[in-house]
Formats: sequence, structure tokens, C-alpha cells
Amino acid sequence: MHNDHRPSDARAPVRIATRRSELALRQTRMVREAIAGLGYDTEVVRFSTLGDERLDVPLPSIGGKGVFTAELEAALVRGAVDVCVHSLKDLPTQQPEGLDIGAVLPRDDPRDALLVRADVAREAQTFAHLPRGARIGTSSLRRAAMIRHLRPDLQLVDLRGNVPTRLQKLDDGQMEAIVLAAAGLRRLGLEGRITEWLDGSAWLPAPAQGIIAVQVRADDQRMRTMLAHVHHGPSWQAALAERAFLQALEGGCQVPIGALATWRDGALWLTGAILDVEGGPGVRGDMQIGDDGATRAGQRLAEQLLAAGGAPLLARARLMTAAPRMEA
Repeated sequence: MHNDHRPSDARAPVRIATRRSELALRQTRMVREAIAGLGYDTEVVRFSTLGDERLDVPLPSIGGKGVFTAELEAALVRGAVDVCVHSLKDLPTQQPEGLDIGAVLPRDDPRDALLVRADVAREAQTFAHLPRGARIGTSSLRRAAMIRHLRPDLQLVDLRGNVPTRLQKLDDGQMEAIVLAAAGLRRLGLEGRITEWLDGSAWLPAPAQGIIAVQVRADDQRMRTMLAHVHHGPSWQAALAERAFLQALEGGCQVPIGALATWRDGALWLTGAILDVEGGPGVRGDMQIGDDGATRAGQRLAEQLLAAGGAPLLARARLMTAAPRMEA
């Protein structure tokens, strides 16, 4: 045990807030194990969030920002818990007053994954080979825009619920295929359900996809000191670039953008895209992350893509989310 950095009140267990879903609990277990490795006891406090409860409404029309995090954050602010565990891609880019990200764990596979219903997969094992008119489920504007662009013949179905619920809808025949984050499937031991791994450079993931974040009160020095020992710097650099790109573009609503920072030839590069919700080509670009840092690279790439035709694409997306339509 590495007890040398335990503060004097370390006997009090670290109270960890999490959502109730199996995936959230698996991710919380990963954080618990990291904290236990430092010699701390932990206690899990489970919450249900607006995004978990309003399964009858497409995500963009609930608001898209903070729908999976607000209840946990409120408990953290009032001191009922010590840390919150989130998928970083669910966290708004602006942290609530008094809160901060204390650590991220090493990034899992950031890619999206295609899952095809078993009877269909006998004939079609890739996105390109799905039958014409096939129904494909997603709750993400970004994925919907990609699908409309690459396969306008497919029928989009709004797909909500936790991972097992989404898989059940697929298996029950409500759709022929669904797109999910590969990291969540891996953490649930469901990697075997993946029919095709969607190439991360062509099919850009959500910013920070595959990264687990631990949120703290900004003034909680005990937690900040402890979490410094589990924090993964390279994953955080990638997240900073991707989230700065998102923050420069989003303006407070869910937007169809993808971003991925990857190491190439010893340098960190950020690839970003603003997608067209109506299925047009969108705009994309690359930016090497230089001496002025990951955050500045994300901002610069956002400025570049806005100037290259991204601004009207975002305006169109905001109109769509302001007056959401159910996708048939």
C-alpha cells in the first residue's frame, strides 16, 4: 500500500457518486480499484438522472447538456459525496461553479461500434453492406449526421436506454443495426457483440469518448491530492484538445461534431469535424498540438472549420434541436 500520501482524515471512506446503470457501476468499480490501490476505503452512492428517466424523449430535446450529470453534481456541491464518476463525453465543457475534474483514467478504445442483428449479420457484416432501407438506432446527432451522409437510404430510429436495453431492442427486431461506443461494450464484457469497429479517423467519435472522469469540489485538497496519483496525463491532453474544440463550437446545445486526438510520429494531432445534420459532406481538418498547448489547438481547429463552412452547419443543427423532430 502506498500510504505515505494519505492525509490524517484518510480513514473516512471516499464517497463516490454514480449513476445506477450497469455500465456506470462498472466504471465506478474501476475508479474504486484505483483509489483502493492508494489505501483508501470507498463507499458508492447511486443516483438516477434526468437522462436515465426520460427515455421517451430524444436526447437533443431534453437539452443534451448535463442530463446525465446534474443530480450527481448537486450532491457533490452540497458535500453529500466526495467525488463523482462520469463518462467524460457526458460532462458539459463548462464545469459548474466550484467543481473541477480531479482525474481521468487511461482512455479505452475511443471508436464507435456497429452491432447488427444476428439474422441480418449472416448477410451483412459491415455498415457499407447493410440492406437498403435498414433501420439503424442511435440517440446521437453526430452519429445520425454520419449515417445520413454515408447511407442516406437507411432509416434512423431514435434509440434510448442503457446498453442492455438497446441490445434488447435490436434483438427484438425493432431495428436491424445500432451504433454504440465501443468502450462501454468492452467494459460490460460485450465486445463479442460488435459486428464492425467503425474506423476512428473516418468515423470520428464524440470528444473524450472512452475516457472516465472523476469530478471533485475545486477546494477539496484532500481529494485533489489523492486523485493526482490515479490521473492519466496523456488521456487528459487528448481530452483537453477535443473538449476545447467542442466548447468553441457548441454554444450551449448538442451539436453534431466529432473529434479525436491521436499520437502520430511523436506528436499529438487533433482531427475534428463539423457534420451536416441533413447528410451533406460537413467540414473536417487536422491540427498538430504545439507548444501553446492542447486547449489552444482545439480552439484554433474550431476557428479554422467555422471559417471553412462550419458556421452554417452549426446554425442548421441548432434549429433542429430547438424544434426537435422524432426520427422515424
